[in-house]
Amino acid sequence: MMLEDLKNFAEQFAWDPKIINRKKFKTNRKMIVLGMGGSNHATELLAEQTNLSIIAHRNYGLPKLSDKELKEYLIVADSFSGNTEEVIDGLKLALNKKLKVLIIATGGRLIRLAKTKDLPYIQIPGQGGQPRLGLGWQTRALLKAAGLTQDLKETKELATSLKSTIYQKQGEKLARQLKNKVPIIYSSKVNRPLAYNWKIKFNENTKIPAFYNVFPELNHNEINGFDITQTTKQLSKNYYFIFLEDKTDHPHIQKRMQITKKLYRAKKLPIITLSLKGKNAWYKTFSNLILADWVSFYLAKNYGIDPETVPMIERLKKLIK
Repeated sequence: MMLEDLKNFAEQFAWDPKIINRKKFKTNRKMIVLGMGGSNHATELLAEQTNLSIIAHRNYGLPKLSDKELKEYLIVADSFSGNTEEVIDGLKLALNKKLKVLIIATGGRLIRLAKTKDLPYIQIPGQGGQPRLGLGWQTRALLKAAGLTQDLKETKELATSLKSTIYQKQGEKLARQLKNKVPIIYSSKVNRPLAYNWKIKFNENTKIPAFYNVFPELNHNEINGFDITQTTKQLSKNYYFIFLEDKTDHPHIQKRMQITKKLYRAKKLPIITLSLKGKNAWYKTFSNLILADWVSFYLAKNYGIDPETVPMIERLKKLIK
């Protein structure tokens, strides 16, 4: 099933989100999005690529803002399954405070709550699937909530312009390079959501540890952790670095990346460089993310692992009830 989901990923951008109970909804360019895991990946993409004032809240309750400040925001309860307890907890608090809310989910308790209380909501497709595989739907839903019509138009074009299978062979090749390695993904701060998403794909699809960091901060700390000596070389031997390069990054960031690669190569640390390309920011973003999907998918296959299921997360959910 996941193989078909990856091949058909671009079709998600053809979906036109609808706000139900629209009479109780008002577009707001300031949003707090309550969401965990894959349900909040799209939020961080929007935070970097649009002029929205948007906060991704990954916790119980609401951000530590005064009630006066909270009233300036639209509180978006975003849970792919509709059953995420942290999101429901935050939504209940928002309702108690009489804040403006919007629900985004495939179904579950959140959609039932929206219908019962006559709350505005967007019901996205993909019920029963994994949140990380619904990033196109999630992005379109948030753009609709923010009233960003131009971005809705540009992302809709991805339904025909973004060909997922173009990146399949490259993903399979990179997966072979990464076998028996721990990936560390580096990017600019602007592209942090991409680096973070790569990490999540390796964690959830491949079931392996993976890490990420951003320039320029990593040049002030993490880089020194790879100043390998004879007595510490065993600690670094299994790492493999993925650099996400972007020609639109600040020139000093681009320079730092090149120098860091030079220093790492001198320490015989393996590196993959991936250039972010595309006719606009949305194409550049999602073409890179679909590559991350293919790499993590084939790496899981190389390990004999089911890339779709998340058994450790499911066990935790059962134990926490």
